[in-house]
Amino acid sequence: MGFETTDLSTWVDRELAGSRFPDARLGKRLRSLLHRLSASVGDPLPLACGDWASTKAAYRFLSNADVSEDKILAGHFAVTAERIRATEGPILVLQDTTEFVFKRARPEAIGSIGLASMARPNGPRSLHTVCGLLMHSSLAVTPEGLPLGLTAAKFWSRSKFKGTTALKRHINPTRVPIEAKESVRWLTNMSQSNALIGDPARCVHIGDRENDIYEFFCRAATEGTNFVVRTCVDRLAGDGFHTINAEMAEVGVAGVHRVRVPLGTGETDNATVEIRFKAIDVLPPIGKQKRYPSLRLTVIHARERAVPDGRPPVDWRLITNLAVETTADAVEKLDWYAMRWKIEVFHKILKSGCRAEDAKLRTADRLVNLIAIFCVVSWRIFWMTMMNRIAPEAPPTLVFTKEECTVLNEAVPRPLEKPSTPTLAKYSDSVARLGGYLARRHDPPPGNIVMWRGWRRLTDILIGYRLASALVGN
Repeated sequence: MGFETTDLSTWVDRELAGSRFPDARLGKRLRSLLHRLSASVGDPLPLACGDWASTKAAYRFLSNADVSEDKILAGHFAVTAERIRATEGPILVLQDTTEFVFKRARPEAIGSIGLASMARPNGPRSLHTVCGLLMHSSLAVTPEGLPLGLTAAKFWSRSKFKGTTALKRHINPTRVPIEAKESVRWLTNMSQSNALIGDPARCVHIGDRENDIYEFFCRAATEGTNFVVRTCVDRLAGDGFHTINAEMAEVGVAGVHRVRVPLGTGETDNATVEIRFKAIDVLPPIGKQKRYPSLRLTVIHARERAVPDGRPPVDWRLITNLAVETTADAVEKLDWYAMRWKIEVFHKILKSGCRAEDAKLRTADRLVNLIAIFCVVSWRIFWMTMMNRIAPEAPPTLVFTKEECTVLNEAVPRPLEKPSTPTLAKYSDSVARLGGYLARRHDPPPGNIVMWRGWRRLTDILIGYRLASALVGN
């Protein structure tokens, strides 16, 4: 599940061991910058660096022509593969796209991601360009939900935003080659993840409705990998004279299952769904039937029995190339798809924890390099939070250094209790309590927000502890 740590620089060095630059000084600067940003989560770059010399060095690093997001993340990708090889069973590779929006006087220096309307006091609404970047990332997690790290990440912006509706007026998008679409990123990330892990048959690529791409299904078959994707297209099936929905309408309920649904507020709700599933011969789009073969895929339909209060009912139509022969198999695939929200949690840590959208850098290249570093910091926070939930009885040195454990013993008061074996849960709760976690008897395990708040306070306490130790030593 992880590696035992000895000090803060150890995990930083491990995550960046595979990052290579033409100038060795760039590698040293990256290690220093990751160390500072991980110790000051959410702080502006000048505050994290501490002085003008270090801040200027950080600016030079982020703007260096020999620095790119691929080189920054190369080491993290490599150690992610090591963590995957250290585990057993299937690996869920979650894919999703997120936007980073910035306000700049010169938006063309960064690029656009879309159009937004703005109301005028005495006139019609006007359109303006939204300045920002898009990131499409792949996050490897275990079936229990432990994030092992990123396996791929792509950044881009649009020189000119084109609305989907306007595009459809001029051309049928189903006839456009996938290589000419932004959607190709789903295929590219899948291939990069498979190559990194080295065992495509072990991977299960999880995607939402944006991932409902026939070329993606064919690429998975070619590479010998697996997928579970939420489908939104009623594709032709069988003999071509009917569709998937027509076949599924004749399928009876195979069972009932309860799934946990994220509410978007950090909380979840239970939903009771009826399950139907069937293996179907799925045909490619009409305009692409000469390029791609038909595929034998299984469709799983999970629909909530009653309409809940405060949220839309669950109505998931999943499509997969994995074998689904029993209700238990279908439930397993539903549980795997339900893990998809974890990549949204990862993106939330990037934006709310590391505050990536508050960065004041002026160009896209510099912002991309900074966000790539934030990706490693965000994964670390997410990993620590989930380790506490999945392996609470593990030794604390799996996550914390001995120095951090010593400081937590002194800084966070504990109720009087019998001596017991130190566990990861006890020290994780101590960090969370520094971030505002109350640790009451019936409270759920601490989440990412209190963990990154507590981690920032622990870092400040460590600085004072080391200074005091040095003064006593002198």
